[in-house]
Amino acid sequence: MWLKLFFLLLYFLVLFVLARFFEAIVWYETGIFATQLVDPVALSFKKLKTILECRGLGYSGLPEKKDVRELVEKSGDLMEGELYSALKEEEASESVSSTNFSGEMHFYELVEDTKDGIWLVQVIANDRSPLVGKIHWEKMVKKVSRFGIRTGTFNCSSDPRYCRRRGWVRSTLIMSVPQTSTSKGKVMLKEYSGRKIEVEHIFKWITAHAASRIKTIYNAEHLKEEWNKSDQYWLKIYLFANLDQPPAFFSALSIKFTGRVEFIFVNVENWDNKSYMTDIGIYNMPSYILRTPEGIYRYGNHTGEFISLQAMDSFLRSLQPEVNDLFVLSLVLVNLMAWMDLFITQGATIKRFVVLISTLGTYNSLLIISWLPVLGFLQLPYLDSFYEYSLKLLRYSNTTTLASWVRADWMFYSSHPALFLSTYLGHGLLIDYFEKKRRRNNNNDEVNANNLEWLSSLWDWYTSYLFHPIASFQNFPVESDWDEDPDLFLERLAFPDLWLHPLIPTDYIKNLPMWRFKCLGVQSEEEMSEGSQDTENDSESENTDTLSSEKEVFEDKQSVLHNSPGTASHCDAEACSCANKYCQTSPYERKGRSYGSYNTNEDMEPDWLTWPADMLHCTECVVCLENFENGCLLMGLPCGHVFHQNCIVMWLAGGRHCCPVCRWPSYKKKQPYAQHQPLSNYVPS
Repeated sequence: MWLKLFFLLLYFLVLFVLARFFEAIVWYETGIFATQLVDPVALSFKKLKTILECRGLGYSGLPEKKDVRELVEKSGDLMEGELYSALKEEEASESVSSTNFSGEMHFYELVEDTKDGIWLVQVIANDRSPLVGKIHWEKMVKKVSRFGIRTGTFNCSSDPRYCRRRGWVRSTLIMSVPQTSTSKGKVMLKEYSGRKIEVEHIFKWITAHAASRIKTIYNAEHLKEEWNKSDQYWLKIYLFANLDQPPAFFSALSIKFTGRVEFIFVNVENWDNKSYMTDIGIYNMPSYILRTPEGIYRYGNHTGEFISLQAMDSFLRSLQPEVNDLFVLSLVLVNLMAWMDLFITQGATIKRFVVLISTLGTYNSLLIISWLPVLGFLQLPYLDSFYEYSLKLLRYSNTTTLASWVRADWMFYSSHPALFLSTYLGHGLLIDYFEKKRRRNNNNDEVNANNLEWLSSLWDWYTSYLFHPIASFQNFPVESDWDEDPDLFLERLAFPDLWLHPLIPTDYIKNLPMWRFKCLGVQSEEEMSEGSQDTENDSESENTDTLSSEKEVFEDKQSVLHNSPGTASHCDAEACSCANKYCQTSPYERKGRSYGSYNTNEDMEPDWLTWPADMLHCTECVVCLENFENGCLLMGLPCGHVFHQNCIVMWLAGGRHCCPVCRWPSYKKKQPYAQHQPLSNYVPS
């Protein structure tokens, strides 16, 4: 995770340097910067109209270029970056989509329940033609969409009862505007009553209603009262201009930031005494002034602070963000960081995408889970001071020159998504190249793995977790019966009992401890003859016996699962038994004895030193109820109980994967018992 975070921060640094590089290229070729002011006199009439349309000012009654140029100057200074963005937006011939409402609920959900936006809806009455024709409606949609105004069409034929209840008996235009100045307040619907069905007149009607929600100041006394007033708003933005009404982008932002920022329009058109504006630091007209508890900030003096909707929207969002803005930002950053796994992961292509999907799901799930306590924390009372200090920190940091560069780069790359994606892809390919080179230097074999090899290893991993025991005491991988016979798996799939009961293979039986039962004081003829030799021969004989004994046990282990349960037999009776008198007793007497006891002091003492340390000491197999005889093969379970090897193999192979004594699972580890002492006080001489 930290590696991906490092690569993401490195990518942002590359974007920042690349933006400065583009600025240097533009300055070298043209000799201008994006923040350089443009003289409106040098612009053509078409470019001046484009600027007015982007700012939301009507020019229908201004036929001459001089009047249009003066209107541009009255609305604010023009920068090269704003001119470039306006011309690029004008050249883009993308058609803006408009919503078609299906009925009352659809209309209510999108229009009446939207508290922070403007809707323009064309209502088409039954058996009537629309008020605005198709060509003019498309122009209207494109014009108002620049200012965040959404559009739609409601055909009364889809829900005539709702139209009758609303009184829409003829085709008309409906505008939805928030009624109050509080966030998430009520919405009022206004109907167009004009006679001229033209785009400019309809747009002037929309901007007039939107501007009516902005507080307007017409004299110095009112300005002084408003400037010194302290209320619920921490941010206030003032527009000092010689205009009849504020631009449409300013009115649209006032609705978008309802309850967060207060927008005030100061109309200085007929002012005679402007001394108070000089006292508060307002010298130029027009001016966009941001009033904060920390002081005054003049909008337009830093990089990227254009007189446009997008620029001022990003500026105000950085100073007064909503919780949804922070969530969207964190969502974008987390997904950009997760996509780095596509380039960091080496190996097969399918492996890369599998890891990517897993990372995307994990990161997004963790993000949503981590946001839940944050939302609950923000709703707790007595957090006003924490909230205030957090916003103060944002205001201090986002009014710096570095923050203005970051906002300008954000607007640049968001308007050029192809450049953003190509730089991200190039950055990822460089990461992939260096990561592949590093792993090859470390002789990592996964770099050269193809898709089939990786899918095969993934299938092996999946089947091992699906069919092998969940808890196993083996310290090394085991081979499953499914690998040897895949038809067995297909055969078992035909029975639903496979999913009702756990399927446990018998591979673990091979790894159960096995040894031979021996008694102290019992020697064969070979052992007696070896006892008469010297000390050196004795040690060699002991080593030979040890190796041969280990070899026999190993051979017995290899043939455990190859013996048929039906042909398995018990240990052959020998003349010398550690518990021969115990064998002569009746089965009823043997059953009455305790587990692990033997008959009399005449019995020979078993050699407990040959037993594994974690096995319980006993002399009887509870499966066949027979004594352990000298030389017979024994097998122990994880619980510590010991049985004849053939007896317990038949028991386990029958599907009863548990101990016959304590019912502990035979494939599951268990904490070893404490070291047991011999059950007899007999000490061999």
